Amino acid sequence: MMKSKFMERIMRLLITLLGVGVGLGSASLLFPLLERFNLRMASQVYFPLLLFAILGLLGGLLFFLASSAIIERTMKLAAAVVRRWEHRPLHQVVFTAAGLLLGLAIAALLTQLVLSTGASLVTLSVSALIYLVLGAIGAQMGFRRYREGRQLGRRMRRRLQNAEADKAMTDSVPLFFTEDDEYLNGPESQPAPGLAKKILDTSVIIDGRILDIVKTGFLEGEIIIPQFVLAELRHIADSGDSLRRARGRRGLDVLNQLQKEQGHSIIVDETDYEDVTEVDVKLLRLCRDQDGTVVTNDYNLNKVACVTGLKVLNINELANAVKPMLMAGEELTVQIVREGKEPGQGVAYLDDGTMIVVDNGRRRLGESVVAVVTTVLQTSAGRMIFTKLKNPDEKAG
Repeated sequence: MMKSKFMERIMRLLITLLGVGVGLGSASLLFPLLERFNLRMASQVYFPLLLFAILGLLGGLLFFLASSAIIERTMKLAAAVVRRWEHRPLHQVVFTAAGLLLGLAIAALLTQLVLSTGASLVTLSVSALIYLVLGAIGAQMGFRRYREGRQLGRRMRRRLQNAEADKAMTDSVPLFFTEDDEYLNGPESQPAPGLAKKILDTSVIIDGRILDIVKTGFLEGEIIIPQFVLAELRHIADSGDSLRRARGRRGLDVLNQLQKEQGHSIIVDETDYEDVTEVDVKLLRLCRDQDGTVVTNDYNLNKVACVTGLKVLNINELANAVKPMLMAGEELTVQIVREGKEPGQGVAYLDDGTMIVVDNGRRRLGESVVAVVTTVLQTSAGRMIFTKLKNPDEKAG
C-alpha cells in the first residue's frame, strides 16, 4: 500500500511537471505573436517573465487537477494489459516484444529524416505518429509469426508421428494374412492426412454426443477445436446464470474427455479473426480457409454453411437417420405423460426422446397403453409418430 501511494505521488509530480512544460511551451509560442502586434505590454522588460510564469503555473495547476483521472485511467489500462498477457506463453511475449522493438527501430530511422528538416510542431507530430504506427505493426507481425511458428511446429510433429506410425505398421504387417489374423483388429491408426478436418462449434460440444460418436470411429480425420470456441465455452461456464454455467462446464468436461481418449486427433487451432466478433462467422471463415467440415447442432449455422457451400455434419440429422424405422400398423407400448395440442390427444415418448402422439389418449393420461402406428412424420426438428389406441373401448383402470 505504501508503495502504491509513493508511485501515485511520483506520477502526480511528473504529470504536474508535464503541465508546466506545456504552459511554458504555450508561452514561447504566444510571446512572438504578441510582439508582432506591437502591444505596449510586450515591450516591457518584465512581461516575458510574467507571461512564462503565469502560463507555466496555469498549465501545472490544470494538469495537477486532472492527474487523479489520468492516473486512474492509466492504472486501469496497465491492469488490462497485464490481464491480457499474464497467461500468454513466454515465446509469444518474446516474439511480440521483438516485433515491437523492430518497428520502433525502423521508426527511429524514418523520424531522423523527418526531423532533419527542422524541429517544429508538425515534424514532432509526424514523428510521434510514425513511432505509434510502426510500433503497432511490428508487435502485430511478431504475434502472427509466433502463431505461424506454433502451427508449423504442430504440423511437423504430426508428420513425424504419422511417419513413425506408418513405419511401425509396415514393419509389423505380415507378407500374407487372412481374415482371422489379429492385424485386421489392430490398434487405431493415426488420422489419414487426406480426410477433411472436422471443426466443432460450441453447440455440438455442449451437446456431448460428439464424444460417443468419436469413440465409435465414425468421425475420421483431425478434429479441430478453434481457440475462439474455447473462449466462448469459458465465457458460458463463467456465466451468472446457473443453467448457462452448467452447460458451459459440461462442454469443457466433454473436451477434456475427448483430449484424454483421442489426444492424437484433437487439435486446438489458435487462428483468430480480430475483425470479426461473432463466433459463428469466425467458424465459417476458418472452415473455408482450411477446407474443413463444420460439425454442429445449430440449425441456423447449418443453413448458412450450406448456402455458402461449406460441408456440414449435423449431429441431430445423424441421430434421426439412425433411429429405428417404424411402419404403419406396428404396435408400441408407451406411457401417456401429458395432453396433446388437439382435443383428446395424448403424448408419450420413446426412450430416445421421439414424440408419440396418441389419438384419443387424453383419457388414459398416466397409463401404459398399446398404440398402433398410423403415420410417421419426419421434420427438421426430429421425428413424430402418430398412433391410435389398439383397444379404444377399454376403460381406464
